Amino acid sequence: MSEETEAESSRLTAWVHGRVQGVGFRWWTRSRALELGLAGSATNLPGGRVEVVAEGPRHACERLLELLRSGDTPGVVEHVADQWAAPRGGLSGFVER
Repeated sequence: MSEETEAESSRLTAWVHGRVQGVGFRWWTRSRALELGLAGSATNLPGGRVEVVAEGPRHACERLLELLRSGDTPGVVEHVADQWAAPRGGLSGFVER
């Protein structure tokens, strides 16, 4: 991987399906994202899903997505849908909503 690719900033939006509300999932996601140096949010959605938005280096976003799919999360993750985009900026820290 070239330095340019590694440093390339990306925006990951992931929709996490399963039993992921009320089990510490957003807190866990926030902790992992901050460890990776990402900014964004983890938000409960109707229907029991959690939406994770993260911006930062592409490799760090990819690692967060791997962790969301790892089976080592709180609760039970059944499926993670992801969407990639150019970063929009304006995010600071990582918040639970």
